[in-house]
Amino acid sequence: MKDFLTLRLYARVARLGSISAAARECGLSQSQASRIVADLEDGLGARLLSRTTRAVVPTEAGAEFLARAEAILDAIEDARNVVREGEDLQGLVRISMPSTMGYLEVIPRLTGFTELHPALRLQILLEDQRQDLVRDAVDVAIRLGTLSDASATAQKITTIPRVILASRRYLDKAGEPITPADLTHHRIIGGPSGVAAWAFEREGEKVAVDLQPHISVNDNEGAVVAAIAGMGICSTPCRRPRPEMLDGSLVPLLTDWARPPVEVHAYFPLGRQTRIAARSLVAYLKAGFGEPV
Repeated sequence: MKDFLTLRLYARVARLGSISAAARECGLSQSQASRIVADLEDGLGARLLSRTTRAVVPTEAGAEFLARAEAILDAIEDARNVVREGEDLQGLVRISMPSTMGYLEVIPRLTGFTELHPALRLQILLEDQRQDLVRDAVDVAIRLGTLSDASATAQKITTIPRVILASRRYLDKAGEPITPADLTHHRIIGGPSGVAAWAFEREGEKVAVDLQPHISVNDNEGAVVAAIAGMGICSTPCRRPRPEMLDGSLVPLLTDWARPPVEVHAYFPLGRQTRIAARSLVAYLKAGFGEPV
C-alpha cells in the first residue's frame, strides 16, 4: 500500500508539474510529498524529476518510470474493480466537462450513480477549455460538438437541441427576426463554438446565415447571461426550458426553423486502458440522458 501511494503521488507530481499541487490532491503536506519523492529517487538510485523555480518536469528516466507507474496504478485499480463487476466500484474517477454542461446536465444525473457505488470517489473538473487528458490524468471528458481529438477515443452519449434566444428588453428595442436572414440586422452573441455561420432547416429547406458576433463568450452560460442582459441574440444548447424562458424574460426565436443539435461525446485518453469505473459512469450517463433530470 505504501508503494501504491508513492507511485500515485509521483504520477501526479509529474503530470501537474508541481509538488505542492500534487500534495494537495493526495491529502499531504508539501514537506511530506517532497520527502516521499526524494525517498523514491534514493531507493531507485536515479533522478526522476528536474526541479526549477518555475516547474517540476520528469527527466528521461522519470518519463519512462511515469509511463510504467501509471500502467501499474491503472491495473491495480481495475483489478480491484473487475472482481466487483456489477457490485460496488472503488477508487477514483476524474471526469472533466464544460461548466454549463456540468451544472445543468451531468452533475444532477450523478446522484443515482454515487448511490450505486458509494465507495467510488468522483473528481469533477469543470473546465471550459479543452484539457490534455493524459497530462491531467482525466479518465473521461464530456465534450460538446463534433470535436476531433487524436489523443482520445470518443463515444457519443447524447444530442442536445439548440435554441435561439433574446431578452424581451432587446426585442422591444430591435424587433423580432422572422426569418434566419433577419439575424444579419441584429446584434449577435457568439458562443464557444466560434462558428460564424448559423445553419437552419425547415421542411427540407436548408439555410446558412453568415453572422459576425458583436460579443463573443467562451462559455454557453455566459452567452445566455449576455442575452438576458439585453446585449443581443444567442444560440445555445437547451434540453428543457430555462426559468427565464418560462417567465418570459427570454424569448425563443425562429421556432419554426430547426438548428442542428449539439452532439455530446465522452472522450477516453489513448495510451491508457479505459478504466472499468469510467466506462460504467459513461454507460450510466448515456442511459440517463433519455430521462429528464
